[in-house]
Amino acid sequence: MSIIIKPIVSEKMTVVAEKYNRYGFMVTREATKPEIKREIESIYNVKVVRVNTLIQRGKRTARNTKAGVILGQKNNFKKAYVFVDKEDTIDFYSNI
Repeated sequence: MSIIIKPIVSEKMTVVAEKYNRYGFMVTREATKPEIKREIESIYNVKVVRVNTLIQRGKRTARNTKAGVILGQKNNFKKAYVFVDKEDTIDFYSNI
């Protein structure tokens, strides 16, 4: 089973990737920094300099329905920010 769930592809992460050569990934909660580093290096053939991780709390949600307001919460998930060497880049769109 893979540690990496999916890359984070948004406008903000695209700007950061182009400017600072950092990439974001959603990873499993049990993943450690060395495991994430090995996985990224093997999948994308790049040299990872550093990995930062954080656990993102799920947002609270509310819906208005005929029966009233339904409250809920989205799931928590873990993010990993990967710092790649200056000469390397990751192209997420190459497999499309």
